[in-house]
Amino acid sequence: MNKQNQSIFNLAVIVASLGYFVDMYDLLLFTIVKRPSLLAVGSTDNSILHDSILVMNWQMIGLLIGGIIWGVLGDKKGRLSILFGSILLYSVANFLTAYIQTVDQYIICRFIAGIGLAGELGAGITLVSELMPKSKRGIGTSMVAGFGITGVIAAYFTYQITTDWRLCYQVGGVLGLLLLFMRISLAESGMFKDLKHQNASRGNFLMFFSDWKRFRKYSTAIILGFPTWCIVGILVTQSDRFAKAMFGSTDFNSGRAVMLAYAGIALGDFVAGFICQYFKSRKKGLLLYYAFCAVSILLFFSDFNNSNSSMLVICGLLGFSTGFWIIFITMGAEQFGTNLRATATTTIPNMVRGALPLINMMFLNLFQNEMGLTIIKSGIYTTSIVLFITLIALYYTEETYHKDLNYIE
Repeated sequence: MNKQNQSIFNLAVIVASLGYFVDMYDLLLFTIVKRPSLLAVGSTDNSILHDSILVMNWQMIGLLIGGIIWGVLGDKKGRLSILFGSILLYSVANFLTAYIQTVDQYIICRFIAGIGLAGELGAGITLVSELMPKSKRGIGTSMVAGFGITGVIAAYFTYQITTDWRLCYQVGGVLGLLLLFMRISLAESGMFKDLKHQNASRGNFLMFFSDWKRFRKYSTAIILGFPTWCIVGILVTQSDRFAKAMFGSTDFNSGRAVMLAYAGIALGDFVAGFICQYFKSRKKGLLLYYAFCAVSILLFFSDFNNSNSSMLVICGLLGFSTGFWIIFITMGAEQFGTNLRATATTTIPNMVRGALPLINMMFLNLFQNEMGLTIIKSGIYTTSIVLFITLIALYYTEETYHKDLNYIE
């Protein structure tokens, strides 16, 4: 029998929130300190762009590989196995990053950290979803994501205060190791304990592809998250380039734009659970956030966006509009049985992260390099196509708000 905690402030929510906080701190720290850190380990002004892309790509590869590894382990060995294993791996990797001396060492450390970072969110959301009653699990998962996203803000201000990128990595590593002590008293999901006594295939990643209905659920669950990394990864991250093209700015601070966007995402994630609670529907909540996305994108490319200050405000709005991140991950957890839930919930967000290079190829290689479009038109076409595909995926996605999770595939 699965005993569920009625409180949204139970230990699982608190620990998962703190875990995701450290996860996001470490995941986005490189984007904040990439220039000074790369120059310190041998990059030059001519090679820094190439080296930064290389480091980020290997971190993304680590996330993809880690998502599958931790997801499978979570269904085979338990949700807590991911929480302990992933935090230990990425904490050690981030601490060691503080002592690197070459770009190759940077790549290796970020790849290993990526593998570790891949397990944190999926494990936390799976555990919270299974330990809380269905009437409150959306609010519980929103609290995890909303607080966790603020880790990016903490990383930004840690570097602004210390101006020491090596110390920033040390802080991330120590924070992660401290979390291990909190997780000692965390209880395993009752649903998983019941599953161990049943004759069911657990953590079989190939099951997502062996049945058409299951494959459709899995693929649409991934597509639902595409606008997040499309908006943040292109419009916000490259906001300095857009600012120059749109109103001639040469001093726009894209790092500040990223920080404000993630502040918006944190607020959006907090609100998301209550929106779904109000509608008694995950799909209606997602649809509302997609509408926010469309309006924010229109503002981004409108005449209202004509100064550094207006660009910063709109980047914050773009961040809030992508606060649906936690909704689609929660839906991923709710769409699959206990024997595949950790695998699904851990791999889905990392598949979305891994899709960013493909979206970048459409934005840069296809529209700008091949078709010769301006960065503005490329941004409009890319975001429009991604939103259109996402709405189709939403149409074919089942409503999961009232779904009982105590079943197997």
